[in-house]
Amino acid sequence: MAIKKTYGFTLLEVMIAMAILAIALVAIFQMQSQSISMSTDSRFMTTAALLAQSKMVEAETYSTLTNRREDGDFGPDYPQYIWHLEIGDTQLQQFKKIEVTVINKLFINRGKYILVLYKTPGI
Repeated sequence: MAIKKTYGFTLLEVMIAMAILAIALVAIFQMQSQSISMSTDSRFMTTAALLAQSKMVEAETYSTLTNRREDGDFGPDYPQYIWHLEIGDTQLQQFKKIEVTVINKLFINRGKYILVLYKTPGI
C-alpha cells in the first residue's frame, strides 16, 4: 500500500496564520488612527497660534490699554474658531496683561489655545 502525500494547509495552520494577520492589522489600524489624531492636533495648534497672534497684534494697536473683555469669531474663513480677549491689571502697575484665547468649537477637550503678553501701556 502506497502512502499518499497531500499538499496543502491544515485547519490549525490556517487559523494561526489568520490570528497573526489579525494582530498585525489591528496594530496597523491603531497606528493609522493615532497618526490622524496627531495630525488633527497639529493642525489645530498651528491655526490657533496664527489666529491668536493676529488677534494679539490687533489688541496691541489699541490706543489705550484699558481693562476690558471681548469675544468674537474669525468670520467665514474660520467658522469653527472663536476668540476671547481679556486685558487686565497685573501686580506691577506699569504692566498690563493681554490674554487671547482661541477655541475650536469642534474639539471637546483639547481645543483651547492661550496666548499671553505683558505690556507697558504707553509703549
